[in-house]
Amino acid sequence: MRAASYYRISFAALLVIVPVSVAAQGKAIDYERARQLLPERVDSLVYHSEAEPNWIGETDRFWYLSHTREGDIFVLVDPAKDEQRPAFDHERLSAALSRAADTTYRAGSLPFQRIELVDSLRSVKFVVHDSAWSCALDTYICQRSAETPARSPTEVRSPDGRWVAFLREHNLWIRSVSDGEEIRLSSDGQSSFEYRAGLVNPVEMVRSGTEAVPLRPAAVWSPDSKRLISWRFDLRSAGLLTLVQSVPRHGYRPLAFTFPYALPGDVGIAQATPVIFEVPTRRAVPIVTAPLDQLYYGGPRFEWASDGSTAWFTYTERGLASIELRAVDPSTGATRTMVRESVKPRVDTWSHDQAVIDDGREVVWTSDRDGWNHLYLYDGRSGTLVNQITRGAWAVRKIVGVDEKERVVYFTAGGRESGEDPYLRHLYRVRLDGRDLRLLTPESADHSVWLSPSRKYVVDTYSRVDLPPVSVLRQASDGSVIRELESADVKSLLSAGWTEPETFKAKARDGKTDIYGVIWRPSNFDPKHRYPVIEQIYTGPHSFHVPKSFQARGNRTWPGEELVRPIAELGFVVVMVDGLGTDGRSSEFRDFSYKNLGDGGIPDHIAALRQLAERYPYLDLTRVGIFGHSAGGYDSMHAMLTHPEFYKVAVSTSGNHDARMDKASWVETWMGFPVGKQYAEQSNLDMAGQLEGKVLLMHGDLDENVHPSSTLRLADALMKADKDFDLLIVPNGHHGIDNIPYVVRRRWDYFVQNLLDVKPPHTNVTVR
Repeated sequence: MRAASYYRISFAALLVIVPVSVAAQGKAIDYERARQLLPERVDSLVYHSEAEPNWIGETDRFWYLSHTREGDIFVLVDPAKDEQRPAFDHERLSAALSRAADTTYRAGSLPFQRIELVDSLRSVKFVVHDSAWSCALDTYICQRSAETPARSPTEVRSPDGRWVAFLREHNLWIRSVSDGEEIRLSSDGQSSFEYRAGLVNPVEMVRSGTEAVPLRPAAVWSPDSKRLISWRFDLRSAGLLTLVQSVPRHGYRPLAFTFPYALPGDVGIAQATPVIFEVPTRRAVPIVTAPLDQLYYGGPRFEWASDGSTAWFTYTERGLASIELRAVDPSTGATRTMVRESVKPRVDTWSHDQAVIDDGREVVWTSDRDGWNHLYLYDGRSGTLVNQITRGAWAVRKIVGVDEKERVVYFTAGGRESGEDPYLRHLYRVRLDGRDLRLLTPESADHSVWLSPSRKYVVDTYSRVDLPPVSVLRQASDGSVIRELESADVKSLLSAGWTEPETFKAKARDGKTDIYGVIWRPSNFDPKHRYPVIEQIYTGPHSFHVPKSFQARGNRTWPGEELVRPIAELGFVVVMVDGLGTDGRSSEFRDFSYKNLGDGGIPDHIAALRQLAERYPYLDLTRVGIFGHSAGGYDSMHAMLTHPEFYKVAVSTSGNHDARMDKASWVETWMGFPVGKQYAEQSNLDMAGQLEGKVLLMHGDLDENVHPSSTLRLADALMKADKDFDLLIVPNGHHGIDNIPYVVRRRWDYFVQNLLDVKPPHTNVTVR
């Protein structure tokens, strides 16, 4: 009401000649309201928003950090005793640490956010400015510790602490911690064919100022420290990309960083050849397998059984026609298949999950072979299916844990509870034979859950976009609530102008399929005004993208409310929709996008917006804008090219505008392998001549995920087609430029200028 009064007073003269819907939008005061609802500000205005547990050793006791009006407080919980209290006296500890460090600290803003409770909770350890500290909680005497707070990133310590593995001259070495003796385990390493852990992200190169980043060795120790799994990484034929840092921190000569990066269809890719080294005998035991393809940063993943008798890894066929969980005999290197999955049109490794139990004797495995992602139990020794654990028209989302003794698996799933948004996660438990399925979190909300080490307790934080979070401690057996841990305090957020968004359900293009979304309105919303509509879009099939939980502090998802909420304050109604081709529903729903990323579910989005406009006449569908980042950058541009009659203005950041130029690891999953004609048919470059509206393209010049040449090639195609567009290259910008203050402000300005037809304010309006 106060904001509305301000408009009536401040712009009274303008109202005579300018429509109210324009005069009250896109002004400096609107920018200020938007600034107040940016993530940094929102996070500081929400208290008691979560209780993420940090388990103490193998016990069920845990601590968490609570953000209160008095400051950040470490809280200790003992589920068995039903006790909850401060982990220590924060006033005494801050005073003791201030004396010991010869500085001043406040109890509510201690200089650390992680602790380790030791000596039966009688001492607390933490790290301040790279120095390790320990405080006795009986005397509150704090001392610097001789311990190294962080182990070297170039060494891997054995479980028994006796050895560290490291790289030297491309080979794998180990060093005795006690006497410094060094032993070379391999001798065949060479440049670009060495025992490195994996592919280095060029962000690390830029941070270090050199391509020669110190490398972590390929080393996965067995539990008894007698063996380690390693691999020799072959980069000799791998395709390379180069990023140029035009604005280096020092000097005026641009720096170049070249690195392996697999493009779709590449034949030359990075590959790892695994081997087991026996420490006592120094013997090398090659693992019998074809080389492991590495299509993105990082390296292979191996796990050991608790007794060291076996190990396992996942082998993925190029093009994802199949994946296999394979066991390794460490004494011979022989492998056998524990589980093999092969479904049409390809295996979706993004939604797949697995749990190896009883040291590999059994495997809980997810598959959507019956049309929905469900749990299956396999005999890990013979590779045979024992039974399907869950079934029905709903989707398992994640295996949370397995109680081997009780033979119960805990998992999250969506879509099983009737009458609610099918994307909301609930926690369930079921016996491995499929009997006794129980819902443990009945509240109609999205549940983030943590299972205690003993599998007796669950910490559950639940919320919706329109429901602030509540954290509770539950019994894992039946889901009953033992105690409430935290309940969000949002009074300050409401005072700052935050209003709850509206969730909605609409019909897809077929008029039958339910699709779901969220609407954000400005806090000074007036239904008598006509509002332009802006859609935030991201249609990557690896997930769904409309936020489902309350978007503050630890619950924020990407991309989410932190981008759309402030934009609404400028005078828009902002919408997000999950259409056909995204994850979280049936495989049929998701596989609509296979070899069809160009569709993006955009016709479903348009259908939903038209249904909303019938429901809400204040939505002006003659003025529709769209923006997105990464795959959403592609989507927003593609929407402009394929539906110019509907979308008029777009802001595209870091877009992968041609799938042939993007990472093979992601693209081949959804567009197929080898590269086919669909790649060109759905390229924004190949249809650049169809542009009719206004477009702002933004890209970081050091984008490690989607190379900046993707946007520059689009710019070239637009220029050749004689199309007007706006372009911003962000110096020193990596992939996540969408939250950079300047980028945020330019996005705001572009929509204000081109959808509201208002000149953006030139006052000193900042976004921080």
